[in-house]
Amino acid sequence: MPAPALLFPADPLNPRRPDPHFAWEARVLRDVGGEQYLVDHDALLAGHAEEAVRQVPQDCGPLWYRGWMIPSAGYAAFARALAGRGANLLTSAAGYASAHELPGWYGVFEGATPPSVWIPVSTAARPGPEELAAAVERLGGRGPAIVKDYVKSRKHEWHEACYVPELADLAAVGRVVARFVELQGEYLAGGVVLRRYEEFQRYDRDGVGRDAAGRDAAAPGGSTSGQGGSRRDGHGESEGEGEGGGAPGGRDGGNERAVEARVWWLDGEPVLVGPHPDTPGQPAEPDLTDVRPLVRALGCRFVTTDLASRADGSGWRVVEVGDGQVSDLPRGIDASGLLTSLIAA
Repeated sequence: MPAPALLFPADPLNPRRPDPHFAWEARVLRDVGGEQYLVDHDALLAGHAEEAVRQVPQDCGPLWYRGWMIPSAGYAAFARALAGRGANLLTSAAGYASAHELPGWYGVFEGATPPSVWIPVSTAARPGPEELAAAVERLGGRGPAIVKDYVKSRKHEWHEACYVPELADLAAVGRVVARFVELQGEYLAGGVVLRRYEEFQRYDRDGVGRDAAGRDAAAPGGSTSGQGGSRRDGHGESEGEGEGGGAPGGRDGGNERAVEARVWWLDGEPVLVGPHPDTPGQPAEPDLTDVRPLVRALGCRFVTTDLASRADGSGWRVVEVGDGQVSDLPRGIDASGLLTSLIAA
């Protein structure tokens, strides 16, 4: 079997080159001897999967994708179109959905991640008061929480469409959820999630540690993460935007950010540990002892976990899980080991 190649999104202005956001990864891949092909991400999102993969050679063998987030249904169409050309994505459509969407991974990581409940919704409707009241009750009925969908939060509209100071205030819950659904619009992924807000350690932008701070416990990172990103909002990750960062400047503003790490796992082993893309210069050395068996239990080949240090010093929490193909890398990190591992898988 040939070594796996990597698929990158093509530059919309020059389809024979990688998208500028991923061009540096493509250069590193060439340096380590890897093969790469390009796909049309815009055509993929428009539902034209066969057109999106027309630059991928026939019978090219196993593939990993490294690019912008794709909705789970779109990824399934992507996999079918590639299979029709004699190529196969090494992450199946079911595996992608399991790592990419919170309901797919939450059951495995429950207890190691902030408690969460969710309500499936369509883009045409938002949860009603009765559904929200029932969800709040399942989450314990009181205390702060954040609102997100199965993939992303809107952490940059923290007070408007993300943070709920008190779940017992059902009117406030309804307002935040309604605004979140409105702003997500057609990009709403799966449903509405209510996720317990937890306190994590933070650094200020000068690198000075803080003992306690608020942060977005459900935003995973993002570009990836993550959770996830798309070209429309400048992220290339899974909520991930794993999207692990908190609200801009933290819960109450200012210069502090959560102490957070992004770990890249291939076949149950960590192949790269680094900072979250939101804070690329911030050091983080998470303890992976308790996370490793959970990643293995999830059973997905290539995933990321965003981890944050608790404010009380009691250990690390899994903030987000994401599919590794759509989780962003922080700028300045050495990605050669990760890419070498992918083409050797």
